Amino acid sequence: MLRQVFAAREYQWRQTGDPLAWLRDRIADLLRWLVALHQAHPAAYLVLLAALLTIAIALLVHVGYVVSRALARAAPARPGAAPRASPARDASWHLAEARRLGAGGRFAEAVGHRYLALVLLLAQRRALTFHASKTPLEYAAEARLDPDARAALAALTGRLYAHLFGGASCGTEEWSRFDRDAAALASRAAPA
Repeated sequence: MLRQVFAAREYQWRQTGDPLAWLRDRIADLLRWLVALHQAHPAAYLVLLAALLTIAIALLVHVGYVVSRALARAAPARPGAAPRASPARDASWHLAEARRLGAGGRFAEAVGHRYLALVLLLAQRRALTFHASKTPLEYAAEARLDPDARAALAALTGRLYAHLFGGASCGTEEWSRFDRDAAALASRAAPA
């Protein structure tokens, strides 16, 4: 009876393998190879050691840099220091910035600011709700405008995407036309 109990599967003793044995074997192989390299080619061994040491130092410096940057951002502000407020940037600021960039030949950036000036103006008129995380397509989709103005906003949005992300050229003519069309839409757009 006792032999039957101990013959059950639960009482069968098996030697389990060491899960780290494979890794230890590979490390031992690497060390044997390094010793053989050192004996056969001492100069190559020194070059390899110098390269590995350089990589290790570079990694440590990089990790230190990343950690210091992360900790600097997470550090609380000094007590008593007032947070630095950014200046108010409304539709008129973005319009002036667009004109300044356009005059400087930076037309793609000017188109972006001109579009943002239009969106902020439409938000003032309650034709849409501004939020910095929204995309231009979201503004075009939610705009509460008459059908013609809504179509004009969609066309401007398409041109904005083409110039900023689609690789379409944006020169003086394209900038002037975009500015003119945005101004025309701003002058006639009223909430639907």
